[in-house]
Amino acid sequence: MSAIGSKARRDQIVHLATTTGLASVDELSQLFGVTASTIRRDLAKLTTDGRLARTYGGAMALSAHPEASLRQRTGEAFEAKQAIARWAAEQVRPGETLLLDAGSTVGALAHELRTAEDVTVATTGLTALQALADVETVHVECLGGTLRPLSQGFVGPLTEAALERMTFDRVFLGTDGISPELGICEADLRQTRLKELMAARADHVYVLAHSAKLGRRPFHTWTPLGEGWTLVTDVDAEPGVLEALRARGVITVVTEPQWHSVTPV
Repeated sequence: MSAIGSKARRDQIVHLATTTGLASVDELSQLFGVTASTIRRDLAKLTTDGRLARTYGGAMALSAHPEASLRQRTGEAFEAKQAIARWAAEQVRPGETLLLDAGSTVGALAHELRTAEDVTVATTGLTALQALADVETVHVECLGGTLRPLSQGFVGPLTEAALERMTFDRVFLGTDGISPELGICEADLRQTRLKELMAARADHVYVLAHSAKLGRRPFHTWTPLGEGWTLVTDVDAEPGVLEALRARGVITVVTEPQWHSVTPV
């Protein structure tokens, strides 16, 4: 990594600690091309400022759940999310019954479905409900329950009970991170449990995740990936992560802006 100013370096250290967990002095020293003593001074400053907590040999994020709100995430990777959503919408056929998760990328898919004909959409997300509420050609079912304000999605026993009454042609899931070994990452156990139940009720399972989420492990609750699931991501996806996912039986689709998409072999 090329040399950067101390403030920018400290900001990046906080970002790394928040998104990947523990930040090691030795790893940070190599990453930023500075001495270990410089990194220790950075960590001391960040600790004094209340941005990190010191640990033996490094530092970690203060918050165990650095979860961004849906409003914060909506503007991130906008073009990538639009391309992913467009590809996902093109898979839908008239007469199908779909299940949409909460989240900004799945919300973008809901917007694309405003032109769909003769489709039923069940959803756990407020964004999808708002996008489709006035569309006469789409029949909408709300799987209510306990609303999580940060994710703007419903979770809990009422949502799970509603799922038991329906099956779906396709389910589209969002995620905070995805690991070939661990699966789909979320901030809340209720979310990971719900995603597992949603996947079990559908013939085809899609995970919509822009490239920055691949290999990311911001939390410690997981939904295992199923063989035959489809990951839809963007052109900046790390090839090594995609290969590891394919080795586990996950189909990978890489999309590009302007609605062009390719599927790696």
